Amino acid sequence: MKIADIKIDVIKREIPDTGLDSDLGRFAGTVEQGLLRILTDDGIEGNCYIGGFRGGGRSFFGPILNVLKPELLGREPSEREWLWHRLQILSSRRGITNQTWAPVDVALWDITGKAAGLPIYKLLGTQRYETEVYGTYPPRHESPDGYVEEAREVVSRGVRAYKIPPGMMSTRDVIRMVTLVREAVGPDVRLMLDPNCAYDYRKALDIGRALDQNKFHWFEDPVPHHDIDAIKSLTERLDVPLCMSDQDPNQFFDAANMVRNQSSRLVRGTAQKLGITGLKKLCSLAEGFGMNCEIGTAANSLLNAANLHVIFSVSNCDYFEYWMPQAAHQFGLVDDIHLNDKVVIEAPTRPGLGYELDWDWLEAHTVETLG
Repeated sequence: MKIADIKIDVIKREIPDTGLDSDLGRFAGTVEQGLLRILTDDGIEGNCYIGGFRGGGRSFFGPILNVLKPELLGREPSEREWLWHRLQILSSRRGITNQTWAPVDVALWDITGKAAGLPIYKLLGTQRYETEVYGTYPPRHESPDGYVEEAREVVSRGVRAYKIPPGMMSTRDVIRMVTLVREAVGPDVRLMLDPNCAYDYRKALDIGRALDQNKFHWFEDPVPHHDIDAIKSLTERLDVPLCMSDQDPNQFFDAANMVRNQSSRLVRGTAQKLGITGLKKLCSLAEGFGMNCEIGTAANSLLNAANLHVIFSVSNCDYFEYWMPQAAHQFGLVDDIHLNDKVVIEAPTRPGLGYELDWDWLEAHTVETLG
């Protein structure tokens, strides 16, 4: 089986106004994303969505078609490892980023699963058939009281873990907020805090001590991901584990350096930047040192499905990131990722990525086909 063609259907969709204003922007309006279609001479097609709901996918279309397509035509879909090791040259000489390559890797895995008649996690090696989630939103409150109400809302759904995105609140307000949230949800709900690399060392240390007092499960990306000295010092001085970093564009190799330097107790990755190939490697790297690799949201339905397949194949990831509002990033599937009656996500049973494309919806929202 050989790769015969690669096309991209450009999907234009409207994100419903969620009423959320945050330091990440307001999620509403028109966005253009892509449906990647890798076609084989056997008639099997591999798919992945391109681009997130904030930036869209336009910046990735050209590099995929102009650089990666010529590399792949005539090759077997199984040559994913060859492409992974080709990335260094394609990055330094042709401008390919991990985020450009990742949906291509996922679509190649989709072909392999469909050809085998198996979901991808069974090819990776099944470890489990369901996963816990933590609920989280973008930063959307400016006061502690807003986060207390949000925590109550998330827990009322039966979700057993909640990650707080504190935005740009002051140190005093964040300390007060995490204390009030812990009081509101009780001792059994796992809590995390994610400032998105926004703190300096002093603010991270002061807030980290409040997280220790309130028994938080992890402290995600408190300082910039490249500030290894600050990360290492915080790890040495705090009880709450630091979880670093799905902000980093070079997650695999920089995470290896963090492990080598013992600077973080948890590493973090996402299929949005590592595909399935790199994310599985990162989980295995962390496992070798007795560490978890916690997997972050991937910004569209099929990349999040890729996250799930890796989670179902490893033991060292506690949670799927259940990012809300779902209308921002879910589209184009007959039955999208959802919680079951036990408030967990079950492994799909269909071959490949395991989620059926809603071709009627996709055709109605396709504005052009590139390739």
